[in-house]
Amino acid sequence: METEHEIHVGDASRSSLPDDSIDLVVTSPPYPMIEMWDDLFAASNPEIESALEREDGDAAFELMHDELASVWAELVRVLKPGGIAVINVGDATRKVDGTFQLFPNHSRVLGRLRDCGLRPLPDILWRKPSNRLTKFMGSGMLPPNAYTALEHEYLLVFRNGDPRDLEPGSDRRYESAYFWEERNEWFSDLWVEVRGEIQELDHGDLRERSAAFPFELPYRLVSMFSVYGDTVLDPFWGTGTTSLAAMVAGRHSVGYELEEEFTSVFEERVESVPELSRDVVGTRLDEHREFVREHDGTLKYDSRHYDFPVKTAQERDIRFYEVTDVTRDGTRFVATHEPYRE
Repeated sequence: METEHEIHVGDASRSSLPDDSIDLVVTSPPYPMIEMWDDLFAASNPEIESALEREDGDAAFELMHDELASVWAELVRVLKPGGIAVINVGDATRKVDGTFQLFPNHSRVLGRLRDCGLRPLPDILWRKPSNRLTKFMGSGMLPPNAYTALEHEYLLVFRNGDPRDLEPGSDRRYESAYFWEERNEWFSDLWVEVRGEIQELDHGDLRERSAAFPFELPYRLVSMFSVYGDTVLDPFWGTGTTSLAAMVAGRHSVGYELEEEFTSVFEERVESVPELSRDVVGTRLDEHREFVREHDGTLKYDSRHYDFPVKTAQERDIRFYEVTDVTRDGTRFVATHEPYRE
C-alpha cells in the first residue's frame, strides 16, 4: 500500500482541490485574540491592527473570525458528503482596555461552521495543563476576584450531511477498526492523558508561530473518523503533525501552509516516520495484549491476523500497517506501507 502526502504553500481559502474530494479534515487554526497571532491576523486585515491599537477587543475578535471564515467555506466545498471535520481550538484570555476577559473562540468557530451547513456532533475537551507559576490570575488567595486557570482546548466535531456510506463488506473499513478498549477511551468527551509532542520544534521563532498540537491528537482523530486510503486535509498545516499522523495511519493527506519555511521542519520529521510507525503500532498491540491478560478467558472472538482474541466480531479483521519507506518529489511525499510484522 502507498499513500501520498501533498504540501501546498499558500492560502487554503483558495485551494485547487476538487469539490467533494476530502474524507476528513483535522486542523488547528491560529486562535483569535492570542497575542502570538496578532501580526498574522493584522497582515490579512489592517482593520484588526487598528482595533487592537484602540483597545477594541470585541471588534478585533469578530474581525479575526471573519478572516477564518473564508477557510471554513472552502473546507465545506471540498469535504465529501458524510465527511468529518475536526477543529482543535482554544479560547483566549486577555486584558483589553484595562479589563480581563475570556474570548470564546470555540463558540464562534462552532457557530460559523454550523452556518456553513455542517452538522455539529458531540465535541471533546482535552486537558492542556500549564506549568506557569502565574497561571492563577487575579487576587491570589483572596476572594472574589481570582480567575480559574484555562487548561483545556476543544476538539469540535462536524459532519457534512448524513453519515457516510462505504461499500458493503469493505475490507479497508474492517481492517481500520479500533479495539473495543480504544473505543471506550477515544470516544469519551474528556481526554486527560494525551501524550506530549513526539518531536519538539527546534527552529528558533518557528515554535512561536506554529499551532502544532501533540501527535496523539491527530493520530487518534484520523483513526476514529477515517479508514485506510482516505484523504485527510489540514488547511492550517503548520509543521505537518496532521500529515505525520495520516502517514503513520495509512491515509493520504493534503496540507496548506502560508509560511514556506515550515516545510523544512516537516522534511526532518519525515525521516523518523518508519521508526515512529513501528512504535505507534507496537504500542497499540502491546496495550491490547495487556487488556487480554486482564480479561483472560472472557474474550470470545479470535483475531484473523494476530495471535490474540478480541472483544467483538467487528475487531476480528483489524490489521496494522507500518511505514517502511518515504520518498520525496518536491512538495509531495509517498509512503510505502507493509503489514506490520512483529
